[in-house]
Amino acid sequence: MRPARARRKGEFDTASRAAEFIRSKTKLRPLIGVVLGSGLGAFADELTSATRIPYHRIPNFPRSTIEGHAGALVIGRVGQVPVAVMQGRVHLYEGYSAKEVGFPLRVLGRIGVRAAILTNAAGAINLEYRQGALVVMRDHINLQGTNPLIGPNDDRFGVRFPDMTEAYWKPYREIALREAKRIGMDAHEGVYAALVGPTFETPAEIRYLKMIGADLVGMSTVPEVIVARQMGMRVLGISCATNMAAGILGQPLSHAEVMEGSARVKEQFVALLEAVIPAIEQDLARRPVDDPGK
Repeated sequence: MRPARARRKGEFDTASRAAEFIRSKTKLRPLIGVVLGSGLGAFADELTSATRIPYHRIPNFPRSTIEGHAGALVIGRVGQVPVAVMQGRVHLYEGYSAKEVGFPLRVLGRIGVRAAILTNAAGAINLEYRQGALVVMRDHINLQGTNPLIGPNDDRFGVRFPDMTEAYWKPYREIALREAKRIGMDAHEGVYAALVGPTFETPAEIRYLKMIGADLVGMSTVPEVIVARQMGMRVLGISCATNMAAGILGQPLSHAEVMEGSARVKEQFVALLEAVIPAIEQDLARRPVDDPGK
């Protein structure tokens, strides 16, 4: 077993090598990163001046294995704003560790990303949400039984005990809700519960999640948020409520339904991101963020 110092150095250096490879493929230097959830990858196809890098080409980058996750990093522009867009992510249920799930955010931090927009497809628990509603994440409940920061800490990534009081930065939540209203979208704000999967939840589990304050349930996002916050990034989370959670409508759930739900809101979702990203860039210009992962 390698000494703790060697392991720490290895993770930081591995993320740095991946970042150097990405920087060598494009002249753009994005401050904003976007992670696209199940069936939401169409946004990456809208970028201009785009460079597409399959995950398997990036050194030590984890590879997506699930339908609806294309598995490519696309660096391009939204209007005039450079962005780094992950067209798909990896999950714990694919066999990856929480640290591996969070690793792409380490890499984004090393290329200079200061603000992360993390999206997902989720099951709606809150009865006020209709299928296809977009929900700005106000907070989360981590029920995945693990954490990407388990193990020795490398202070170059951030502090040992990161504060999660405001995991989802309030000014970005306000931007998202304001822009959604401006373009006439059905948008809400809520709490996301993260479970491991890959099974969908039982009706009893959904009743429990409702009792503890969850509005949505899914199988992703939280490890990435934890890593991003440790590195000092500001985070915006947006869920697409692709289906009602188990037991609410009394019908079986399937991944196909999730994909269909994402497809129905594709245009709205793209429009919201195109409105939010320039506003976040303006906010970064007014309130710069220290370089994450120094």
